[in-house]
Amino acid sequence: MAERSKAYQSDEFIHSVEARPVRILAEYADPLARFHRHGIIDTIVFMGSARFVSAEVAAERVEKAVDVDAVRAAQADMQHSVYYEAARQLAFRLTTWAKRESSQRYIVCTGGGPGIMEAANRGAWEAGGLSIGLTISLPHEEFNNNYMTPDLHFHFHYFFMRKFWFTYLAKAVIMMPGGFGTLDELFEILTLAQTRKMTKRIPVCLFGSSYWDEIIDFQALVNHGVISPNDLSLFRRCDSVDDAYEHIVQQLTKHQPEPGAVL
Repeated sequence: MAERSKAYQSDEFIHSVEARPVRILAEYADPLARFHRHGIIDTIVFMGSARFVSAEVAAERVEKAVDVDAVRAAQADMQHSVYYEAARQLAFRLTTWAKRESSQRYIVCTGGGPGIMEAANRGAWEAGGLSIGLTISLPHEEFNNNYMTPDLHFHFHYFFMRKFWFTYLAKAVIMMPGGFGTLDELFEILTLAQTRKMTKRIPVCLFGSSYWDEIIDFQALVNHGVISPNDLSLFRRCDSVDDAYEHIVQQLTKHQPEPGAVL
C-alpha cells in the first residue's frame, strides 16, 4: 500500500478552503521567524502612493513628453516627485540616526512596492541599513522595488495579515499623500489609537498639510461630534523633512517605548 503524504505536504489540501486557517497562520509565523532571526522588534513605517516617481524619472518624462496629455502627466509627476524625494531623505536620516543611537533598533518598513514605498526602502538602503517590504499579491501586474533587504521581503495574500505586521511592530508612522490604500491604513491606525486597542504611543506624521487638509476635513469631524477634539492630537501635520525628522526623533527619545512593545 502506497504511503499517503502528510496533510501539510499536499498542495491540494494547503490550497483548499478548509486549510485557509493554516495559510493565515503561515503569514503570521513566517514573518515572526524572520524578524526574530534578524533581531527586529521595532519599525518606522512609511505609507503613501505607489504612483509617485523620483525627481530623476519625472525629469526624464518631462523631457520625452510630446503631446499635451503627456506633458500634463509629466508635469504632475514632477510636482509629486517632491514626496518621493522627501520620503527617501527622511528614511535615510532616520536610518542613520537609528544606527548611531541604537545599532539600528528602528527599521524602516514599507509596502515594498513602487512610489513612496520604493523611496523609503531606497533611503534606508542608501544609509546602509536594513529595511522591510510587505508586498501583497494583486490581480494586476505586481511591482516590487529593489531596495528591500532580501530576507525581509514578505509577500502576502491576505490584506489583514499584511496590515497586522504594519502595526504590530510600528513605533512611528509617516503618512505621505496616497490613495485608497493609504487612507485605509491611516484610519486603521487612528482607530486603533483612538480606541486604545493600540496601547503603545506612536507618533503619526501626516506629511504635506496642503494635501491632507484638502483630502480630509478632520475639523469637520469634530464639528459634527463624531470624533472628539482630543482625537486631533493622535497625529501631527509635517511639511518638511526637518520637521518630520525632529518630531519623530524627539517623540521616540522622550517617550522611549519598551523594546518590542506591541499593540
